[in-house]
Amino acid sequence: MTDPQSGQISAEQAQELAAKASDRHRKLSPFWMSLMLVLSMSSVFMAIYVNFNLGIWIGIVPLETQYFYAMLGALLPLVFILYPVWPGVGAPDRVPWYDAVLAAITFFIACYFVFVGESILDEGWEYDAPQHAVYMTYFIWAIGLEAARRAGGLIIFLICLLFSLYPIFAPYAPGFLEGEANKWGDTSTYHVFGTESLIGVPMEAFASLVAGFLIFGVALQFTGGGTFFLNLAFALLGKRRGGPAKVAIFSSGLMGSMSGSVITNVLTTGVMSIPAMIRVGFRPAYAGGVEACASTGGVLMPPIMGATAFVMAVFLEIPYSDIAIAAIIPSLLYFFALFMQIDAYSARYHLSGLPENELPSLRDVLRDGWYFVAVFLLLIVMLLYMQQEAQAPYYATALLLMINQAAKQHRWGWRELYNFIVGVGKLFTELAAILAGIGLIIGSLSLTGKVGTIAYELVSFAGDSTLLLLVMGAATCFVLGIGMTITAAYLFLAITLAPGLAKSGLNDLAIHMFILYWAMISFITPPVAIGAYAAAGIAQTNPLKTGLEAMRLGTIIYFVPFFFVLNPALIGIGPPLEVAVVFVSALVGVTLVSAGLQGYLIGAGPLGGASSPLHWLLRVALFISGMLLALPGGEIIGFTHMELNVTASIIGLPTVALTWLINRGAR
Repeated sequence: MTDPQSGQISAEQAQELAAKASDRHRKLSPFWMSLMLVLSMSSVFMAIYVNFNLGIWIGIVPLETQYFYAMLGALLPLVFILYPVWPGVGAPDRVPWYDAVLAAITFFIACYFVFVGESILDEGWEYDAPQHAVYMTYFIWAIGLEAARRAGGLIIFLICLLFSLYPIFAPYAPGFLEGEANKWGDTSTYHVFGTESLIGVPMEAFASLVAGFLIFGVALQFTGGGTFFLNLAFALLGKRRGGPAKVAIFSSGLMGSMSGSVITNVLTTGVMSIPAMIRVGFRPAYAGGVEACASTGGVLMPPIMGATAFVMAVFLEIPYSDIAIAAIIPSLLYFFALFMQIDAYSARYHLSGLPENELPSLRDVLRDGWYFVAVFLLLIVMLLYMQQEAQAPYYATALLLMINQAAKQHRWGWRELYNFIVGVGKLFTELAAILAGIGLIIGSLSLTGKVGTIAYELVSFAGDSTLLLLVMGAATCFVLGIGMTITAAYLFLAITLAPGLAKSGLNDLAIHMFILYWAMISFITPPVAIGAYAAAGIAQTNPLKTGLEAMRLGTIIYFVPFFFVLNPALIGIGPPLEVAVVFVSALVGVTLVSAGLQGYLIGAGPLGGASSPLHWLLRVALFISGMLLALPGGEIIGFTHMELNVTASIIGLPTVALTWLINRGAR
């Protein structure tokens, strides 16, 4: 391991810190660990077998539903092996008999469904199943809920339970949610045998797209990818003004895109970036806020954006590359706003970077980790040019592992291979369990046919006001993001809110990106702000103060979703000239907004004396001017780009000139 003060981190440190996010798992005995390895490898093999159509060569081509049941059969039993009934209950290194029984029954029932998969479809078991199969569906329904509880938490369980029972108790629901009752057996068979519930969109996305990228992410972690990106960031930016904070933006952005987890990102990169920021003069709460914002933004940055983006691709029935391209401009604006604020803050308080002799050499970093760049280039080419979303991560993983074994620095032995398979198995198990529970929510709304009713009622309540409907949607996304996983919140709103927004004439992809962004905001917004609270633990500072700093630093993320949903040119949809105009305007606007938030304008200096009324007047003027520049014109806004830019210039140009003159006179 290297010295933390030097700004470098070893692969072992990164893996140990990432493991903190997995401390809910039991420590398994050799027997159970062997079983876990077998089931984990089976799920990986099945994903490769189906996504590469190997069945054509072997002569065994499973139905899609058979594949989904097989994945559930491999992964749901692992929930009961890995997770205790309640955290801290029972022996931490022993699987109790009742969990072993649940795991065994789940496995055998799922295998039975695979065996009779053709009969399920041909004979319509979704609506008329044999009685013995109905009893099995009751068990799998309950198992899906319990698996979601153990892997996702009590709130996820309660929400999934409530919605999965909704078709049965619909006559007792209030208002427009009232509906006709469905029988227990009909509801249960629809949940398990239908293609809109347990094995619906969430499981389809996991099995067809998400699995490969999860394998790639774990491979990057265990081959030292996190180490490379962090050291690359220190080599490039560590000695710059406020360098450690800029390192956090760069490294956390890349790591977040790779891992898809805000908390894991904070725990891996934050342990190095936060102490380095404090060391050069950043306040602890500010340093924690920087890391929380950077880690949150990383999950929204292409080419890998976390599981929710892949679910979105399946839900919208569009290539994942379309979503990755659409996310480029919004993520650039977000990270550009962070960078400009940090630079302004550093200039205002005269914060330097780290000494050059404590930083890794760029040449050494690239020499040792050049192949990570090569692997990412292969991934991007296959995603955007070759349009092979399902196969791309497997090719990238294969290339990464081959080069890794040829290199000496991170070459694997049997122990490293073992840890890799265990890491994949744990990640697969957690996500599959949560997505199975989420599928029950979708299935209930599909069975009752209430999706259209909810959309109609939302539009009516908003009085046909698109802006009011968007504000209502943003508030709902934020609240759901507090208690649910991002994927769960997204899917729920994609079904209920998105159709209502679509009726207002908004672009479908922009609507779904809007929902994704606002579901993420709870990570940096008090009172929850779990990303900021995780960073506060490393910074050893007040969590609420860290959350408020993160909220201020991430201000632009609260507005960017409104910008691109009102004018999809900001997600690259529209004439190239319009896209270029709104993007450039947004960059200038973000610069002014950042200056207003931090009280310092790059190139002009501080905005008056900190205690004078003029200081706050200049800050407010720059903030308003920047927001007008960043806001894209259009029919819904009621103003053209030109009108907004002219108004912004009338406010902003005198403010910039006055700031420059004041600071020139002060010299």
